[in-house]
Amino acid sequence: MSDTLAPTLPGGTAPPPEPVFYVAGEHHPQNGTLLGFWVYLMSDCLIFACLFATYGVLGRSYAAGPSGADLFDLPLVAVNTSLLLLSSITYGFAMLEMRRNRIGATQLWLAVTGILGLGFLSLELYEFAHLIHQGAGPQRSAFLSSFFTLVGTHGLHVTFGIVWLVTMMIQVQMHGLIPENRRRLMCLSMFWHFLDLIWVGVFTFVYLMGVLP
Repeated sequence: MSDTLAPTLPGGTAPPPEPVFYVAGEHHPQNGTLLGFWVYLMSDCLIFACLFATYGVLGRSYAAGPSGADLFDLPLVAVNTSLLLLSSITYGFAMLEMRRNRIGATQLWLAVTGILGLGFLSLELYEFAHLIHQGAGPQRSAFLSSFFTLVGTHGLHVTFGIVWLVTMMIQVQMHGLIPENRRRLMCLSMFWHFLDLIWVGVFTFVYLMGVLP
């Protein structure tokens, strides 16, 4: 028995015992981040499903204004689509280099992905500016309101993806390919490929079907 007396609180009462933790080690569940991110992507999928449904209802409400066949520049949209799809491939190259633990090559492919994403956004902003200059802004008809909302929401997601990508490049440069950065790059990979998948739907449902009579 120890010769020292346990400290007492005023009034002669003993202090509460120290808490005992029976679970030692890491409390973060394995693959918990990826599972949580999948849940987020499913919720984002619901948002885009609502926007697609809205466009499906309002896509022919021209209000005596121009239709998609009058406005859409398919060659420009095809180039834009190619940029985004190519960025998905370059991000895949970045993930392959990450698995090989090559920081420089990973950073290079991430930078190429970001440049392609910026090119996609630039063409999309050019398209929006051109439509508004023609008097086909979102307030012109229900068709244009739903079009700008759907395509603009996707563009906003791409913008957030580029900001996230630049942040991850800084993190990799500062801390290397530590497990935390690998996990975050995996989440960004899922997000980026998800945006590509959504854009394929936009290109088919909005642009290709929009030029049909």
